[in-house]
Amino acid sequence: MIVKQLIFKYISYNYNINMVELGSREVAAIGVMAALVCVATLLVQVPIPATEGFFNIGDALVIIASLTFGPIVGGLAGGIGSALADAIGGWYVWVPFTLIIKGAEGLIAGYLSRNRENRSTQTLLIAWIAGGLVMVLGYFVVQVFMYGFTAALVEIPFNMVQMIVAGVLGIPVSMALEKRIKL
Repeated sequence: MIVKQLIFKYISYNYNINMVELGSREVAAIGVMAALVCVATLLVQVPIPATEGFFNIGDALVIIASLTFGPIVGGLAGGIGSALADAIGGWYVWVPFTLIIKGAEGLIAGYLSRNRENRSTQTLLIAWIAGGLVMVLGYFVVQVFMYGFTAALVEIPFNMVQMIVAGVLGIPVSMALEKRIKL
């Protein structure tokens, strides 16, 4: 309980995010988006033998959650949904890494695009690229320690394509949702 309060206080102070605004609407968005991230991650999987990883479209839902609902929903939905997909899929060793990496991806993309009044397509592109690079670099670092530098290098192009697919799908869907949903 104390750790949770310290984390919320740290995020609130350092990132100017008011945690009091995490109401039932946001909690519902976290649950729905985490479920969608999980399903999208499990739905399309292309194996990458060098690292035993896989290409998936779950990142598109992480970007949609982040750009549509902001950093807290994006970070929690991205981290929880992706980690749950790893657990369901049997990739247990990846669950904690995925929770952190995809959570950071969602948090950063959502944070950089949080200002709804002055948000442009350029802002959304920057948010997506920053969040996506966190994912690519996060998995690269973990894979270097788990499989070695060469195997980790093999996965970079797959993660970059996954990042590009996330932006190509996520940005337009987020823009369309923003017009439909009163946030």
